[in-house]
Amino acid sequence: MALVYLRELDNNVRFAIWRIEESAEELIGRLQLDDREKTVLGRLNKGKRTLHWLATRVLLRKMLDTPGFIDCPSDENGKPYLANFPQRISLTHSFDYAAVMMSDNGEVGIDLELVKPKILRIADKFMKMDELEAIGRAEIEKLYACWCAKEAVYKLQGNKGVSFKDNMTIRPFDFQDQGVLFLDLDAPHRQERFKVYYEKFQEYMLGYVMEN
Repeated sequence: MALVYLRELDNNVRFAIWRIEESAEELIGRLQLDDREKTVLGRLNKGKRTLHWLATRVLLRKMLDTPGFIDCPSDENGKPYLANFPQRISLTHSFDYAAVMMSDNGEVGIDLELVKPKILRIADKFMKMDELEAIGRAEIEKLYACWCAKEAVYKLQGNKGVSFKDNMTIRPFDFQDQGVLFLDLDAPHRQERFKVYYEKFQEYMLGYVMEN
């Protein structure tokens, strides 16, 4: 497992990306799993899903710099959290990579996606018509920046039932290889404008957000 990207956003927030090169057995050898986690692991299909789950837990251990047990369950909405550490976290993975974002204070959200033309076929599933008209329907990388931004905010807010299309609006922005965009969340439990960071990472798009 190779650390390929580590970034400190400020004194309290950082994220890291790892390239997964080990087998499941090698990753398990680096962890301390309790009975609940063994049950979760047993329910996963063998292959990438298992490697992704294990890799995020190994990366958590690396970022927390601890030899002790890390209890990382999910709440009733499926949002992972640390039960025996104070930090707030967000996890993501895509193909050969896993990433963890961690904050000493507020909630965070991160998403990593491999850029593929297929997003053109589903753009109207997660973007409003006026959003598509504003950003350009055929701009693949820009659409991925929008998807990652919405996914990151979805993870930060942590509640089910929030629609990418109906409850989130991307404000018009000029795409760059690394930049920021603004996203308006209009959900029953929360109305807020988020500043979301995005950047190209090799053949992937990365989006991340933190509470102000």
